[in-house]
Amino acid sequence: MGKLNKLLAFHQPGRPSKGARNPGRIPYTLDDMKRVGWCLDNKIGISVIPNWDTAKKWMVQITVKGVVRTDPVDYTDEQALIKMYEYYKYYYTKYHANEN
Repeated sequence: MGKLNKLLAFHQPGRPSKGARNPGRIPYTLDDMKRVGWCLDNKIGISVIPNWDTAKKWMVQITVKGVVRTDPVDYTDEQALIKMYEYYKYYYTKYHANEN
């Protein structure tokens, strides 16, 4: 495959791109999933994204009703996933408690 064909090759779903990174997985509880579901239903999303400036560090990105913010701390893969669930718990507790 020539250089141009490599550049024009499209990403195939289910196949990681070259250079793609995956933070892996950590166990979650039913309570974690309840909080995640509630947050997503209320336009609050938290994601783990790679910090491409570092070799193996990750960032946590928080979107609340269309406003995107990034946690300024770089995390290892496992730390980032743990922090993601902590943020979901924080926003669930903060906003869900105010609904009642």
